[in-house]
Parts: sequence; C-alpha cells; structure tokens
Amino acid sequence: MTRDTGPASVDAVEYDGVTKRFPGVVALQDVSVTIAAGSCHALCGENGAGKSTLGKILAGLYRPDAGRLRVFGQDVQFAGPEAALAAGIGMVHQELLFCENLSVAENLCLGTLPSRRGFLSKTEMQRRAEQMLAAIDAPIDVRHTVGELTAGQQQMLQIASAVGRGARIIVFDEPTSSLSQHEALKLYELLGRLREQGVTAIYVSHRMEEIFRLCDTVTVLRDGKHVATQPTSSLDERTLVQMMIGRALDDYFPKHVETAPGAELLRVEGLTSPGKFRDVSFAVNAGEVVGFAGLVGAGRSEVAQALFGLDPRATGTVSVRGRPLAMRGIEHAMRNGIGLVPEDRKRQGLVLPMSAGGNTSLVILRELAAFSFIRRQAERTLARTYFDRLRVRAPGPETITAGLSGGNQQKIVLAKWLAARCDILILDEPTRGVDVGAKAEIHALIDELAASGKGVILISSELPEILNLSTRIVVLREGRITGELPRAQATQYAVMRLMAGLAA
Repeated sequence: MTRDTGPASVDAVEYDGVTKRFPGVVALQDVSVTIAAGSCHALCGENGAGKSTLGKILAGLYRPDAGRLRVFGQDVQFAGPEAALAAGIGMVHQELLFCENLSVAENLCLGTLPSRRGFLSKTEMQRRAEQMLAAIDAPIDVRHTVGELTAGQQQMLQIASAVGRGARIIVFDEPTSSLSQHEALKLYELLGRLREQGVTAIYVSHRMEEIFRLCDTVTVLRDGKHVATQPTSSLDERTLVQMMIGRALDDYFPKHVETAPGAELLRVEGLTSPGKFRDVSFAVNAGEVVGFAGLVGAGRSEVAQALFGLDPRATGTVSVRGRPLAMRGIEHAMRNGIGLVPEDRKRQGLVLPMSAGGNTSLVILRELAAFSFIRRQAERTLARTYFDRLRVRAPGPETITAGLSGGNQQKIVLAKWLAARCDILILDEPTRGVDVGAKAEIHALIDELAASGKGVILISSELPEILNLSTRIVVLREGRITGELPRAQATQYAVMRLMAGLAA
C-alpha cells in the first residue's frame, strides 16, 4: 500500500523568491527551488549557505521575510511546527531533540497523550508508540528511557514520530552526523522504504557519498543564494564541490610529513581506566600528527578525556617533555600545554549562550585580566585575530555562538585552543558535521600546527582523513591498542584489519 503524496502532477514543495534575514545576516536571498513529489532532493552548500534555514522554513520553525512557499500546489504560511506537521511535513534534526528522562512511548506521544477518564492511558500510549515504530521497522522497546538509546536509535525515533503523524514530506538535516557507519546504513535502508511509500525526502548533508547514493536531484546554495538545481546523475563529486564553494578544491597533501619529527612531547605508558580501556601506550613527537583509528566504542575518545584530566579513575604513566604529569584534572593538563577539542562541540566545547568572542577567550581569561577585570578591547582583538585566521563567518565576535552554523562553531572551538598556545592538541572528530570547504581549511590548519612543531592527536571515524593527515596511526579495538602503522604502511585495508582485531 503506497502513501498518498498529493496530486500526481503537482510538485511537493515550491520555494518562490524566499528571503530570510537574521540580525546582521541574510540567511536566504530570493531563493526559488522546486522539489518533485516522491523524490529525494539534496540541499548542498558550505556551512552558513542557508540549507538548514530553507528546511526549517518548510518545517514551520522559521517564517520567511519575503517570498512564497507552496506545498502540493497550495500557498502556505505556517505559524509553527505543529501547523507544518498538520500539513504533512516533518523534520529530522541534526541535534537530537528529546526528553531523555522520559520513555520512548512518552516522547513519541508528547502533545497527543491518550487519556481515559481524565487519566493517562499507558497501555494505549505504548500501543501507539509500538505502531509508530513498526511503521518504519524499528525494533525499539518503548518502555526504555530515551537516554538509554544510541544516537542511531534516537534518530529512528525522530523519523517514527514524523511518519507516525502522517508526514508526506520529511526534511533530513544532517541525519548521519552523529551516527556510526552501521547506523547510517540502517538509515539509508529506511529512507529507501519511505520513498517506496511515496514520501518526499529533502536531504541536507555535507557527505558526498550520501548525496550520490541517495538523492536524485541536488540544489546548491552559496552565501544564501541559489546556485543551481541539477539531476545527481549529471554531476560528479569534484564538480559539485566546486559549485558549493565557488572554486576548485585540489586534493590536499600535508607538508608536515616531509620533515622528520622533533623531540618527544608526550609519552603514555600503561594508561588504564576500568571498563573503558587498558594498557594503552604510545608517544607523540613535535611535528607529528598521530591518528587514532577504531570502531565506535573502541575507547579513542575515552583515552583523550583521560589525558585531559577528565577521568579520575585513570591510572598509568604520562610524561610531557620527559616530566611526569599527574592526572589531577583539566587545569593541570592545560598548565602542561595539553588542549582538547571534544567530540561534542555543543555540550563539551562551547557555552552556546555566550558570544563567539567570549568562547574564544575562555581558556586564557587570566592573561586578559587586569585587577580582576577582563580587558574587553584585548579580548575583541584576540577574537578578531583568530576569526580572520580561521575564516569564521560571523558578523563579529559579539555574535551569540548558538546562532552560528556547525562549521563556524567548530572553528570557534579550535580558535579557543589556538589562543591557549597548546603544545599538544587532541582533536576528537574535528570535522564532524562541517562542509567540504571548512573541512579543507581544518585539514590545512592541522598540517600547519604540526609543521610549526606542535604534537597533534587526531581522532576521526573517517579513514581517508586519518590516512591523509597522519604521520603514524594507532589502532584501538575494545579498549586496547591492536597495532601501530607508520604512514608508508597505512592503507585502508591494513587499518581496517587492525580495527577488526586481525593482523595488519
């Protein structure tokens, strides 16, 4: 049985001259795009290009300042997400939006909780939730709290909620940015089933392989303006990237690998944390990028957190420039020149309600203070220096961080640690959720840091990134190091064998 997608000859969505402004920023300017019913239509562009804004206007989260929006041939103006959902439009957000202390059933039925004689009917609530999950073939226990679920399972809940409430058009905003490869494959399968049911998918992503695998049409935005809409079959990856960033993007070859590493900066011996990792030993020299590869749950992020003083149960020997480092907390790690760009920038790397400049200076406030007062002009000058260096796209340092795109937020996290002048920088998934242009800039920055004599630990789930940037690659599996490969021997096949627990 196929789902009704509206009149066969009518397009699902039509943006006609849509403009949207935010304070100091024109997010969209006179954008016109048509999306065919039953298609999987990609929205591509660099961070800040307007992709998510276009999706949020359709989902009722924003209202356009100018232009018209049509859904199945009808002009619409949504007062909010509920009005959009009533019109058959749902959205799967990049950031998972749930009440983690409530059950799966409670989250799926929020706003429409079933009652009997004025009291909540848990039986009916669980039945409805199970029905919604069955519609997308997601075997999740509705009695579990959402906080117990993996990121992939939580993503499935967002889709179940949209489909279960009758969505005929679903906006997917970076849906795989926090998923493992296995979870992403499950999402691809589900997207295929939804399309068979006639659901129209609008797919926002930075990942080229996803766009060419899933989408039949691509719309490119740049600086809030429409660049082109073309069938995916008429494009290749290089052409699409060039359309997105407005210039050719050459393959990047790091320069730091051309010179021999310098003196030893960090040595780790027998690092162990019960239930997380055990007997981890490695070294990092000046001028090196040491890549950490491994499957999700291998212990890479946990090792990074321990080195930064975030794991009080960690034991072992850590030396910085030959001197023992007592793992007494993050202040001690920072005083010894260690910095950490965490995996989750929103929860661990930034204070979102603060200004971008305020986040940049957080680590070095003592240096900027005079008689216990922050020298605001010095703080602004510092922020502007790193904004220019990292090409942060923001009206100014006073811009609230929460309002920046994901790629620009990531650049603020990097700016904070560059300002701290760390000798040893741990980068945990530094390019997750950023566009191809920002990714190339971050890769160049990592190379620049190593070439200047810093020691870099690079944790990434993207094997091409690890292989291209690393001087050496350390592979972890189930909390233990299974091998270490020099650059010359580090092939994708050899790394994957070690990740699987086999000899390289």
